[in-house]
Amino acid sequence: MKRFAWLPHPGLTLLLTGMWLLLANQLSLGQLLLGLFLGWAIPLLLRRYLIFVPRVRKPLGLCLFLLKVLWDIVVANLHVARLVLGPKSRLNPAFVEVPMELKDEFLLATLASIISLTPGTVSAGLTPDHKTLLLHALDVPDIDALVVEIKKRYEAPLLEIFECSPT
Repeated sequence: MKRFAWLPHPGLTLLLTGMWLLLANQLSLGQLLLGLFLGWAIPLLLRRYLIFVPRVRKPLGLCLFLLKVLWDIVVANLHVARLVLGPKSRLNPAFVEVPMELKDEFLLATLASIISLTPGTVSAGLTPDHKTLLLHALDVPDIDALVVEIKKRYEAPLLEIFECSPT
């Protein structure tokens, strides 16, 4: 779908307009016009800095993936609480290098955010060629198992849900 040059991000325009109306807390023609203007002008001025978001191929898959991520965050919170409140000898921290099949900037940022949102793990860096993600984990009994889990649980669904080429 070709986007008009004068309306670079229609979805973002609507989102910003809605956010403006919520912030203004007043539904009037003037506020709606101001919201539409801001919703149009901000993406237009920032279009060089906005990254491309790949099209969602499986919307239901995305919803299920988000539920899985939320569940993982809850479970990880409980696991980290148990580790932190227990003896320090049970901690097994490590830096882990995860090879990436993802090449899309948006999906790489999404994966890094998911990893960082899950307590006990944090994304520490990405190689310049985007082939390896460095992460730190609080408890890593098996590095290879963690790599397989990250790739199977998060990277593979992202590749399946969004339209992007893995290379």
